[in-house]
Amino acid sequence: MDFMEAPRAFVKDVKRVVVKVGTAVVSRGDGRLALGRLGALCEQLKELNSEGYEVILVTSGAVSAGRQRLRFRKLVNSSFADLQKPQPELDGKACAAVGQNGLMALYDTLFSQLDLTAAQLLVTDNDFRDPNFRLQLRETVNQLLDLKVVPVLNENDAVSTRKAPYEDSSGIFWDNDSLAALLALELKADLLILLSDVDGLYNGPPSDPRSKLIHTYVKEKHHGEITFGDKSRLGRGGMTAKVKAAVYAAYAGIPVIIASGKANDNILRVLKGQHIGTLFHKDAHLWATAKETGAREMAVAARESSRRLQALSSEERRKILLDIADALEANEPLIKVENDADVTAAEQAGYEKSLISSLAKSIRVLADMEDPIGRILKRTEVADGLILEKTSCPLGVLLIVFESRPDALVQTVLGAFDTVEDSLGLLKVITSAIPGKVGEKLIGLVTSREEIPDLLKGVINSTERCVNLLQLDDVIDLVIPRGSNKLVSQIKESTKIPVLGHADGICHVYVDKSANMDMARRIVLDAKMDYPAACNAMETLLVHKDLVHNGSLNELIVDLRSEGVTLFGGPRVGALQDLNIPVTQTFRKEYNSPACTVEIVDDVYGAIEHINQHGSAHTDCIVAEDYKVAEAFLKQVDRCSSLCSMNGHHIAIFVIKPYKCSSTTQGNIH
Repeated sequence: MDFMEAPRAFVKDVKRVVVKVGTAVVSRGDGRLALGRLGALCEQLKELNSEGYEVILVTSGAVSAGRQRLRFRKLVNSSFADLQKPQPELDGKACAAVGQNGLMALYDTLFSQLDLTAAQLLVTDNDFRDPNFRLQLRETVNQLLDLKVVPVLNENDAVSTRKAPYEDSSGIFWDNDSLAALLALELKADLLILLSDVDGLYNGPPSDPRSKLIHTYVKEKHHGEITFGDKSRLGRGGMTAKVKAAVYAAYAGIPVIIASGKANDNILRVLKGQHIGTLFHKDAHLWATAKETGAREMAVAARESSRRLQALSSEERRKILLDIADALEANEPLIKVENDADVTAAEQAGYEKSLISSLAKSIRVLADMEDPIGRILKRTEVADGLILEKTSCPLGVLLIVFESRPDALVQTVLGAFDTVEDSLGLLKVITSAIPGKVGEKLIGLVTSREEIPDLLKGVINSTERCVNLLQLDDVIDLVIPRGSNKLVSQIKESTKIPVLGHADGICHVYVDKSANMDMARRIVLDAKMDYPAACNAMETLLVHKDLVHNGSLNELIVDLRSEGVTLFGGPRVGALQDLNIPVTQTFRKEYNSPACTVEIVDDVYGAIEHINQHGSAHTDCIVAEDYKVAEAFLKQVDRCSSLCSMNGHHIAIFVIKPYKCSSTTQGNIH
């Protein structure tokens, strides 16, 4: 595999997988079997079996299960006087003999309920000294897998002659972790998953909030750096044994992932390529060399270029904006060729066909605005001759993460640090217009979403490529995710860098009976059509009931339909047959396209109730001439609970007088 390929892309070719489940997963804290986790495990294996995977299960837990049963038996058969004496530790081999029977009976019952058959194979370390045994084991397991049977293997501790954990050149195992690694090699598995009671390998105690999950283990870096704690509370191994087994298998060619077995779907998520647990791979050191350096160098270069940009005069910065606008228009054919897929998708999503010219126009408008850098916002004389000034300054280096929006790169290039697929054409044009003294590395471009977590790491290393502890939050000042709510949530959970995120954009415009209808019509069209994919675009239009009778609602609907907006109605609008608007299934729909919902309310209080019930506290608007109506809307609409939070920008907008809306046709109300 090319080391530049996303490390977990290999899972798409996995067919045979060995899953090892540890004692701390199959058992509860009191030593009893964890029936819920075992049930979830079996359900996942059933799903994999149905999808054509060949699944081999290696399970611990027999000794723990047997110890619990023997303790109970001893308690029943002991007198009160016997219980006052010191209680010797139960023999582990006896516990294994009793527990193995019960453990396998439970697996058999659970698999039977799922119409799946399991087969038990008990082995000892000495068995593997015999080449004929290894051959027979491979043949038996292959036959079982051909029959869609799940082989369940375990070390037969009841009769094992091994006195202490050891390993030698013959590859003899020393616990169920190393047994799983050995079986993965013997049976030519494509992947080994070691399930533990923690999320993976940490660089410190998992209970310490300062510890960070290592998503990709690099032997050359992490060996000797990690301090392991005590062994498993119930089994023999613990994380030390898992890491030794994982390194052994990985460097022999079998990828290994250590993940939590307490989550109900982690096996399925691993096989979907999601960034779960810690990955061990023989090529991990190559990924580290290629990616760690690139992410930091890109961030540092952007910071250095941004400082040079800040040092320019206002007129010089304005000239750069105008040059970018000119370059976009001059290179429109090139951009469309190199970004044909993006442009087509954008047109299907409702963007204007004249995307480039529209962007260039917006940049020129921005260039003509007052320079925000260096403005004195506040001046206070704190003592005689001592003046304290509050001055505006740049935010710093931004990481803009966006989904399938070709114009987002242009909108955010000013000091931005962007990631997007298929925007190379735009990047070439924009950087060509940036003067050399600022530097073309002012903008960094990442071409796949797998690389984004490298830039976010420093708090939670959220992908397998995060193999070091570089604190990139020292060179990236703010993350702005632009896309779905799912994207925003994932970004927030993946970094400690401040995030300017948002909730669902279920945004409303309420048109009151007191509204100036000429103004209202312009606002409604602008709020929906200026940028339909924006998070603050109107998704629901609410109108006062009186507007139905005076024809104003019909005018609004005609305007929207003439602009190609697909309309859906609430129950009251749907009941008006002359409007011919289908009833929506939900008021919680964020269309992100030329579509919206229309509903009738009795008054401003009906609008407030509707917005508070169905809205997302993002951006809501009232159009009214009645000051008291607008004031009620202002006071009662949920909107500003997170106004001061870096992770929210919930804003309420109020347009009361006609002259207030003179600029609304130039951009979304925001």
